Amino acid sequence: MITLTPAAAWQIRRAAEVSFGDPVHLRVAAKVSEEGVEFGMGFDEPRTGDLEVTVEGITLLIAKPSQELMKDVLIDFREVEPGDSRFVFAKAEP
Repeated sequence: MITLTPAAAWQIRRAAEVSFGDPVHLRVAAKVSEEGVEFGMGFDEPRTGDLEVTVEGITLLIAKPSQELMKDVLIDFREVEPGDSRFVFAKAEP
């Protein structure tokens, strides 16, 4: 369903350790907007109806409305411009 690159997984673990000190859940979400599909993520607790997926040792939470849009999504962390690294969401290659 969802793929995390090793770079994205490392960055998520690092952010969790700095912010919380313990392993936490990462909520990933997607919604359709006028510009296309918008993605987001943040640390959260599980809720009723969430799909829980463990990828690269990280538990991802996906609410029902986002589940279809998150299918085959690749989350990477890379330099998009010199000196500007960030998370990038893309449809994974089949």
